Amino acid sequence: MLKLLKSIKKSFKSQFNAQSYLGVDVGTASIKVVELSGSGSEIMLKNYGILESSGHLERMNNAIQTSSLKMLNDETARLIKTLLKEMRPGTTDAIASIPAFSAFTSLLDIPAMSSDETTQAMQYQAKQFVPLPLTEVIIDWIPAGEYEDKDGVKKQQIFLIAIPREQVQKYQDIFKTAGLNLRILEIETLSLARLLTAGDPTTTLIIDIGARSTAIAIAKNGILRYSSQTDFASASLTQAISRGLSINVHRAEDLKRQKGLTGSEGAYGISTLMLPYVDVTLNEVKRVKGTYENNYHDSVERIVLSGGGANVLGIEKYVSQQFSLPTVKAQPFSHISYPPDTAPFINTIGPSFAVALGLGMKQFGKK
Repeated sequence: MLKLLKSIKKSFKSQFNAQSYLGVDVGTASIKVVELSGSGSEIMLKNYGILESSGHLERMNNAIQTSSLKMLNDETARLIKTLLKEMRPGTTDAIASIPAFSAFTSLLDIPAMSSDETTQAMQYQAKQFVPLPLTEVIIDWIPAGEYEDKDGVKKQQIFLIAIPREQVQKYQDIFKTAGLNLRILEIETLSLARLLTAGDPTTTLIIDIGARSTAIAIAKNGILRYSSQTDFASASLTQAISRGLSINVHRAEDLKRQKGLTGSEGAYGISTLMLPYVDVTLNEVKRVKGTYENNYHDSVERIVLSGGGANVLGIEKYVSQQFSLPTVKAQPFSHISYPPDTAPFINTIGPSFAVALGLGMKQFGKK
């Protein structure tokens, strides 16, 4: 049984009377919700909340959802309702994330053609890489760029997405039970790309470190170009400390947050216990980076860390050293206005809310 570990709630009066939307990020061990309101070019935070579970630290199967696509409808709906009761948002219109491991994605290079021709081409292309009958998936695609090849032929890049209909129906049922109007469902890496690279042509590698999985994305100009994931994540580090020091997982989680990878006096043992698992995750990131760069002849120029794992002390420096690239912690609130009294903790909560914020921005022209 999942239990409520923490609930954070803030409610603010908007500076304007405008439509608001909920960005709902249902993760493997937490549910995060933001309520954003927009007027003109300004987007403002009205409300936010997080419900976290510690059960996954004790038993790997005790999670809201896993990469095996298991998620209990009634239990998840109950958790969402619990959080919404605390938040008391002013809207029921929601945009929700679906994990990268729930979708099939591919960046395709095809000749420039009309919209109708592209539609037909995507149906054909989907047959080549989706391991399910096309009747069992919902297909979508996003233009990712245009260029001329060495022979002067105009080409277009299309990011193709296929999500099993069963998964879409599951989310629709959950949100209906929770009393929300699910307007849009999109994979989490699309939301991260929108939020963290909008208007920036720098090819960016995003590492979103959650509790039970790490999403890996490559994006620029707000457009997702490549997406993958690995099951090694923040909980793996906690388990390593727990086993290495023979302490319970809750004490291990506290030590992880206090000491991190700093390697300072009294912490070296903690960091050495975690580093093998950090390296496993980063090896997968390196594989994704290499595959993208080799296939699309585009070099990653920087790394952005998001998710709760981005707050592990020393992780920015370590990742930068491993990749020899500038590495920063995500600052998701840089595009969003927020009340001054939230400023002291925005930098800490920001990485954890990146997906939810990216979802909420979608309805305000931040495509």
